[in-house]
Amino acid sequence: MKQISILGCGWLGFPLAKSLIEKGFIIKGSTTTPSKIEILRKSEIQPFLISLGSTSESEIDEFLKDSEVLIIDIPPKLRVNLSESFTAKIEAFIPYIEKSTVKKVLFISSTSVYADDDSVVTEKTVPLPESESGKQLLAVEKLLNKNTSFQTTILRFGGLVGEDRHPVYFLAGRENLENPDGPINLIHRDDCIQIIEKVIEKEIWSETFNAAAPFHPSRKKYYTEIAMKLKLDPPTFNTTQISRGKTIDSTKLIEQLGYVFKKLE
Repeated sequence: MKQISILGCGWLGFPLAKSLIEKGFIIKGSTTTPSKIEILRKSEIQPFLISLGSTSESEIDEFLKDSEVLIIDIPPKLRVNLSESFTAKIEAFIPYIEKSTVKKVLFISSTSVYADDDSVVTEKTVPLPESESGKQLLAVEKLLNKNTSFQTTILRFGGLVGEDRHPVYFLAGRENLENPDGPINLIHRDDCIQIIEKVIEKEIWSETFNAAAPFHPSRKKYYTEIAMKLKLDPPTFNTTQISRGKTIDSTKLIEQLGYVFKKLE
């Protein structure tokens, strides 16, 4: 029975932890919210209150102790605090990983590390992030990949959707949205969890994968249809400007993991 530490038991990390426990893994999970400690404990997750940059060394050491795999699933959150350096926090955390029992790291990144141009993007595409969060995610990828104390696999997820989370709820009723003909690049939370489990099960390390469903209708077509299905006011789009947007190719992941994506509805 393996033990896994999950840094970040939030919207994705929490159900991931529960799924791994069902498969026989021992899970240590972190949160930055004191009130979630008991919630994690009741789900049989060994809980830790960890905020990078302010948590004691002993607490981090205990969080990593006896784990073979570490999953890093914390977003940069730069929209909340523009002065925060996500890269610096992970860089300061790496020495704790180096001296621990962890030999394999799975880092949850994003397709925002790629430029938002009109190309089809594979893992061979040179990342050219345009947003600050994309730039810091790419910097963290490089920090982890170059470290020889552990093996790292990078999962670059597209836009995350789930039963309780979908961009259409934010876009419904809005007017003059840009890029009506730009392709969508989304991935369901269930896919994220199953892909992570496949990587661990198949021991696929020192790899980088794009992970977005192979389903890329235009933003206008997709969000209009989804809004109508959910009985929401469909958004309207500005068709006077040229649309732009990358298409994420997940062929490598599909072939190497033998994975079939969930249908996006």
